Parts: sequence; structure tokens; C-alpha cells
Amino acid sequence: MGRGYQSSEIRQKLIDVLEDSKTGMSGVEISEKLGVNRTTMTTYLKVFAAEGFLRQKNIGNITLWFLEPGQEAYSFPADYFKVAPLYLENLVKGQEAQVYSLIKNCLNSGASVHKLVTEVIIPSIDSIQRLYDDGKIGNSEEKLLQNIVSKSLQIFNQIPIDSNPKKNIIVLSADAHSNLLSEAASASLHSVEWKVFHLGDMSSAINVLFDLDLQKLMGKIWKQKSGVMIILVFSILKKDSTFLQNL
Repeated sequence: MGRGYQSSEIRQKLIDVLEDSKTGMSGVEISEKLGVNRTTMTTYLKVFAAEGFLRQKNIGNITLWFLEPGQEAYSFPADYFKVAPLYLENLVKGQEAQVYSLIKNCLNSGASVHKLVTEVIIPSIDSIQRLYDDGKIGNSEEKLLQNIVSKSLQIFNQIPIDSNPKKNIIVLSADAHSNLLSEAASASLHSVEWKVFHLGDMSSAINVLFDLDLQKLMGKIWKQKSGVMIILVFSILKKDSTFLQNL
């Protein structure tokens, strides 16, 4: 890259030149501002757009580039504390685009999926529950916010990871209230090379034959029986629950 810049340096320079631009800038203008070869700059602009860092708008033969909302250069691990309240703020306001853009920005800035899950996502799940318990949001809004969180977690699952065939885990929830936590755990485990089989909310499938059904599934997905297979259950149910009686 021109002048020996690293991708992170180019990203920061793009923030500097585009953050106050309402009309966007062409690739030629950006190339000249940054002192980077035009062909090389075009390649990186396309890569950054695919990552969700930039967006483009074609006007005739000219392509203008804009920063996606909420872009900022973060330094991890120091900046997790900055991301957590910003994520929750965008979430509660229902600003989906900003929520997803923030997550992608953190990943592009080198954030750990596990740390984002434990320090940003799970605290937000708890906050949603408190808002509902305090009567500040209703059932519909609670569901909406939970769906936004779920889509955030799907971004993590889209990261290509070479799973370790000896690290296998089935993740499920015994009730609907625990399902989002099971999704969060699945995303975190996926990021550290576990081969994750996420079943979601299985409360409606619980009966006296559930353990046999689960064993049948294990026989299909763990044929070689190499390494370990763990079953991770999330539940807030009492000990005498139907689920635990039939597991």
C-alpha cells in the first residue's frame, strides 16, 4: 500500500476525511487526500464497503463514498467500556443500522468476539429484561429489541472459523426467556473454534422421549465420536421443571 500504510491506518484516515462530509467524496479525491495510489485505494474502498465500514452512491460515472453511521476508530481492549453504552443506546432507540454498524466497526478494529459478547451483548440483554420488568417497555418492544440483539449475534456467526472437530457442543435453551443467552454463548464458542450445534428454544419439544431424541441427533452429528461432545443447557426454570425431569 502507498507509503507503507496498514489497513488500520487507512481506516483511521478515511474517518478523518469523511466524518464531516455530507456529500461524500470520490475515490480520486480520497486517493489524493491520503496520498495513496488510486488503484490501491479503490481496492481498499471496496473491501471496506463489503465490511460495512463504507457505503457508496453512484451518480452518473462518479462513485461517491460515505462513512456508515457510527464509525469511529477504536483501540481494544481499552475501548470496550465505550462500546457497551453506545450499543445499548442505539439498541433502545431501535436504531438497527447503527447497532450493526457498531458491531462491524468493533470487529474491524480488532475486538474479540468473546469480549463483545460478555461485555457488550449480555449486559444489554440484562438491560432489556430490566426495562421490561420495570414496565418501561412492553412485550412488543421487548421482542423487537431482542430480535436486534439476535441479528447482532448473527454477524459473529458469519465470521469464517475453522472449527476444531474435537470440540463439539450442542447449545439449547429450556425456555424462550433463555434463548438469547444461548445464542450469545453459541456465537462466543464459535469464535474460539468450537463446532457449535445451536438448537434454540426446545421447550415445546420436551417430553418423556426427549433424551432419546437428543441421543439420536448426537449419533448423526458426532459419528466419529472424536474429542468431546458437550450439551450446554440454558434455563431459568425451577428444579422441578418438565425439562429437567425429561433430560
